[in-house]
Amino acid sequence: MTASAAASVPDVTLREYGPALSVPLTAEAGRALAAAGILQSATPDPRREGHWLLRAGSRVGAVRTPGGPVLRIMPKTPVSRLFFLLGFGLDPARAWRDSREGTVDTGAHDDVVPALAHAVERQVDAALRQGVLQGYREVEETALVVRGRIREAEQIRRHFGRTPPVEIAYDAFTTDTAENRILRAAVEQLLRLPGIPGPVRRRLAHQRLRLADVQPLVRGQELPFWQPSRLNSRYQPALRLAEAVLRGTSPEHRPAGAEPLAVNGFLLDMNKLFEDFVTVALREALREHGLTARLQDPHHLDLAGLVRMRPDLVVRTGDGRTPVAVVDAKYKVEKADGLLNADLYQALAYATVLGLREAHLVYAAGRQPERFHEVRGTAAGQDRRGVRLYQHSLDLSRTPEQLLSTIRELAGKLASAAPRPRSSATITR
Repeated sequence: MTASAAASVPDVTLREYGPALSVPLTAEAGRALAAAGILQSATPDPRREGHWLLRAGSRVGAVRTPGGPVLRIMPKTPVSRLFFLLGFGLDPARAWRDSREGTVDTGAHDDVVPALAHAVERQVDAALRQGVLQGYREVEETALVVRGRIREAEQIRRHFGRTPPVEIAYDAFTTDTAENRILRAAVEQLLRLPGIPGPVRRRLAHQRLRLADVQPLVRGQELPFWQPSRLNSRYQPALRLAEAVLRGTSPEHRPAGAEPLAVNGFLLDMNKLFEDFVTVALREALREHGLTARLQDPHHLDLAGLVRMRPDLVVRTGDGRTPVAVVDAKYKVEKADGLLNADLYQALAYATVLGLREAHLVYAAGRQPERFHEVRGTAAGQDRRGVRLYQHSLDLSRTPEQLLSTIRELAGKLASAAPRPRSSATITR
């Protein structure tokens, strides 16, 4: 198939973890998809020449294949719920989620990319409503007059023995700040994505015009650093969402050493999204019980320290010293028999290393709200009861209030495993 023929192929729609679909693709586009690792599988179709079998995994969104069609991956979770999970994982303390229902304003869109573009545009508009934020930024330049301070090393290296020009550095009060650069970059990235509706695209173009005096980000550099403060508080909801856009779409703004994408688009990893929501929501709920929680807490399985393990969340006492419980989030559904043996073995390893009586697995869906398995034998140094492995289900089709209520219930169960503080003895006469 020629590149021109591939370009005429209509958009392809896959379902998250749905059946494989035979799609006409050029060899270049197929290889790019396979190498990018954004699908669960991408292989040539042995029955149809010029076709590839594509099966989506946990990533949802849209990508444009090189020389091929736009590939859309639809999530199983409702889009509004998906953006609630995203928002809570990014910043649970902020009210950029709808105060009544806890969801990002995604409009009437039921596709990830249009909903994302709508949400970002609304947040950017709210951030700029009181005007474009200004701030001080250090500027280094060559000038004919002295302003600020002279960069002595650069002056000697470039203009030894003669002035002007002068190498200077000074603090400029400008709209060209890290915050505005991030917002502009996110708006421009969204304008390049496929499938943005016309009205949303026009509003994004208007926001780009409002940020016209801001310098664009340079390819190959990481996102500029910004510090939350009282002055940029109205920007913070938009900034956190904009950073999620840039990290999910643009390879040039990924951390150093990250693998570049072979395709252009926006993708959300539902595995990471679910894990972030469960762990962050549990951390917030556990604070009410006076407990601390560490995300991705590093440990070793063996005494030699060769086998690393990182539980998603380790609950500790308020001083952070003593482990109380361990939790691992799994964006998967229990099998027909309710058992996922590899997950149970992993949870048992966590409990063993941390010296705990129990470990908890949280699934995105399951046949029962909760079940547990008691392991044969006893934990070292404990009584005759074996280690218990709990499996919990968190139904993502439920409302945000119901999801957070389930999380609070689970936090209460985790807190019940914490050692009770000793009460002072009562003195009687």
